[in-house]
Amino acid sequence: MTRSDRVDVRVDGRTLTLSNLDKPMFPEFTKGEVIDYYTRIAPVLLPHLRDRPLTRIRFPEGVGALRFYEKNAPKGTPEWVRTERIETPGGQQEALDFVVVDDLPTLVWCANLAALELHVPQWRISEGRPDLMVFDLDPGAPATFTEACVVGLLLRELLAGDGLTAYPKSSGKKGLHLYVPVEDLDTSAYAKKAANRLADEYGRLVTAKMERRLRTGKVFVDWSQNSPSKTTVAPYSLRALEEPSVSTPLTWEEVEEGRAVRFGPRQVLERVDEHGDLLAPLLGRERPE
Repeated sequence: MTRSDRVDVRVDGRTLTLSNLDKPMFPEFTKGEVIDYYTRIAPVLLPHLRDRPLTRIRFPEGVGALRFYEKNAPKGTPEWVRTERIETPGGQQEALDFVVVDDLPTLVWCANLAALELHVPQWRISEGRPDLMVFDLDPGAPATFTEACVVGLLLRELLAGDGLTAYPKSSGKKGLHLYVPVEDLDTSAYAKKAANRLADEYGRLVTAKMERRLRTGKVFVDWSQNSPSKTTVAPYSLRALEEPSVSTPLTWEEVEEGRAVRFGPRQVLERVDEHGDLLAPLLGRERPE
């Protein structure tokens, strides 16, 4: 790599060396544009990442080439990047040094490493317990996003009956995510029970079972992402498709319409200008004034 492939920038008092900004990460979307998107979306994205161990999906040569999941802090991680050593039950290593994205320089550093997708668990390191519960509504063909929205509305009603409030976002691919802010709830046990209740009542449309052969024409209500070791793509994260899409907070009116719409980075920035962060109620003490 020649020096001309690199550029030094100052980000909130930190000096970062960015590289290969013209390299396509998507067929018509470069790494420079990825970094620009994450920089501009940072005011609403960072509160959803802060104090949560980050799993990154990296695409060094773009979405059409090799990808890999990365939990451990890579060799050469700057000393100013926050890392936390966390036990990983069931993993190949007993503990890993996770990157924690608390600030804009760390976010830009991750984007420069072609970390296109950002995934976090439903708990904060400082809390040590879930503050969120999530349901991933995944339609099995020929079911579509429209059917996922129907199930989302049914699940919202079920949760409301238990005194819980749900907030929707698109997965950025074909599904719908519902988030629920919680306190002192066994989220894994509750989510599994809620998914099974829905499947028992609406069995022609809903399944709560993992087997893919059972998902044809139904919406799988995935409750398993509430395990402490599991992660979900963060709000406002890019998704690695042929064209860049974003896991996008939605209004319930949009869910009721049930239209299959994927929002790109520019559209999401425009939506934030119009709506602010639709998932701000999830943030608790982190919620912006």
